Amino acid sequence: MVLVTGTTRFLAPDSAIATATTEADYSARVPGCAGLDRLEIPASVMSLPTTGGRVESTAVMTSLVSGETIRYCQVDADIFPVDPAAPDIRMRVDLPYDWNRKAMMFGGGGYNGTIPDLTENVPFGPTGQPAPLARRYATFASDSGHQQSPAAPPSLDGSFGLNDEALNNFAAGDALKKTRDASLFLIRHAYGTKPAEVYFAGGSTGGREALDVAQRWPTAFDGVISAYPAWNNLSEILDLGYLAHVLSRPDAFPGAEKQTLLYNSVMDACDGVDGLRDKVISNPGGCHFDPHTLRCPGGADAGPACLSDPQITAVTAMSSAFRWPYRIASGETGYPGFPFLSGADMRTPFLGFGSSAPADPMPVTSGYGMQYWDQWVKYFLTHDPRYNSLEVNPLDPGQWLGRISYLSTIEDRNNADLGPFARAGGKLILLHGAADELVSPRSTSDYYQRVRDVLGPGPTRAFLRYYVVPGSNHANFGTPAFAASWDSLTALERWVEKGQPPANPIVADANHDRTRPLCEYPDWPRYRAGDPNSASSFLCTR
Repeated sequence: MVLVTGTTRFLAPDSAIATATTEADYSARVPGCAGLDRLEIPASVMSLPTTGGRVESTAVMTSLVSGETIRYCQVDADIFPVDPAAPDIRMRVDLPYDWNRKAMMFGGGGYNGTIPDLTENVPFGPTGQPAPLARRYATFASDSGHQQSPAAPPSLDGSFGLNDEALNNFAAGDALKKTRDASLFLIRHAYGTKPAEVYFAGGSTGGREALDVAQRWPTAFDGVISAYPAWNNLSEILDLGYLAHVLSRPDAFPGAEKQTLLYNSVMDACDGVDGLRDKVISNPGGCHFDPHTLRCPGGADAGPACLSDPQITAVTAMSSAFRWPYRIASGETGYPGFPFLSGADMRTPFLGFGSSAPADPMPVTSGYGMQYWDQWVKYFLTHDPRYNSLEVNPLDPGQWLGRISYLSTIEDRNNADLGPFARAGGKLILLHGAADELVSPRSTSDYYQRVRDVLGPGPTRAFLRYYVVPGSNHANFGTPAFAASWDSLTALERWVEKGQPPANPIVADANHDRTRPLCEYPDWPRYRAGDPNSASSFLCTR
C-alpha cells in the first residue's frame, strides 16, 4: 500500500515489518520528513562547485533492520552539475526516529552508479550486531555522480567516463564531499542541529573513497573505516590490463579444474606453516609455493592434473609485482600483484580468474577484473566504446601514454599524508583480507607503510590501526576460507568518542563457529595449543 499526501510518499508494503499511518502521526515522531520534500539545497552549502540541488521525494518508512523494526524518513535528492551535459549526483539520506546524534556515510563499489543500501552494515561488519541505521545513525550515500545502465553487470558500467565532471566526481572523489555537505544540510534541517560525530565506511572502491575523504577533507569526518581499498586505482587497472594480455595468449588460461588444482596445491604446501591445518593460511609471507611443481611433462597441456608452461607463466604473473617501464605523473611505478599463491580461494573464480579467457568482446565470464579493465579502456582512456581493450598494452601503451599519465593524477592521487586528518583528531581503521583476489592486500600494506614513512611509527599508531584477516577474500564473496566478521564500528566509536583505541580485537568467521585474534599488521595469528576454533589458542606474532 502507498499513501500519498502532496509530493510526500508514505510507503507501506503489505508485510509484517512495514506499516503506514497518517501523515500527522508520522510527522510527530519522525522529525522534519514532510518539511524536507522539494527542499532546495543551496550551492553555497557545498564546498565544491555545483549548481545546487533539490530533494526529489521523501518517504516515511518502517523497515526491519538488523532484526529490529526501525522508523525513518527516507530522503532522495539530486545534486546538480556545473556542466549541463554531466549527470546529476543522486543521493539518499535515511533519518531515523530517536536519532543518536551521529551520521554515517557509506562508500560504493566498482564503478558505482547506484546508491548503496543505507540499511547495510559496515564492510566485514558483525552478523550479530546492529547496522548503523539500527543504532539510530542518520545514514547517507550517493551514486558518486552517474547512473549505471540497467543492461550492464552490477558496478561495471564505466560509460560515464566520457564526461570530465562525472569522471572527477567518481575517480577524484568530488562527489563524496558534495554528498557529505548536502546530507549534513538536510540533517540539520530535519533535526535542528548538526551531528556530534560523522563517520565514513566503505570497501573496495568505497575503501578508496574512505582514504580519499581522510586525505582531502581531514576535518569532514571524525572516523573512517576503510576495507580492502582500491586506493591506487589506475595502478591496479594497468596490472589488470597486463594480466588480460597474459591470460588471452594461446593455452595460457587455466580453466576451473586447473584453478582447483592450484588452490589445493597451495593449501597442501602452505596451510600448516602457521601451526594449524585448517584451510586458512595465516602467514602468507611464509608461503613459498612454486607453480613449476605442477608442470605438465614437456610443458604442453596434458589435462587437469598439471599446468602448461603458458599457464605457469600466467599464474606467476598474477602473483608477481607488475612494473611499467615509463613515468606517469602520479609517480606510481607498479602494482604488487595478487596473492593467488598465498591462500586465495580458487573456488570463487568470478572475482579471480573468471571461467573463460579475456577476448574481444570481453566475456562476462572473464572475471570482474578483466571487465573492469575493458570498461576503463573504452570510456576512460580511448573514449571509444568499440575499442578492443586487448590492443592497449600496459607495458608499451604508445599513443595512450599521455592520457594514462593524466588519468593517474585523478585516480592515484592518494599521497599517504594523513597528518592533517590525524591532527584534527580523526581515527582510521584499515582492514584487508589476506586472500583477496580482486584488490591486493599487498597494495594496502604498501599504503600503510607509506603512511608510517611520512608520519613515523608512533604518530601513525596514534590514529591508525591496520589489520590483515587471514583467509578472508574480497568482501566475503562466495565461500571464503574465513568470512570476516568484526564490530569495527563500535571500536571506532570508542576510539573517537572516548579515546580508547582497539585493544586485542577478535574477529569471527561468519560461516563457521570459530574466532581468531585480529592482529595488527605485520603480525599474524600463530596457533599455540588448545581449541583450534578459539582465538585464545592463537598468539599474534611475526
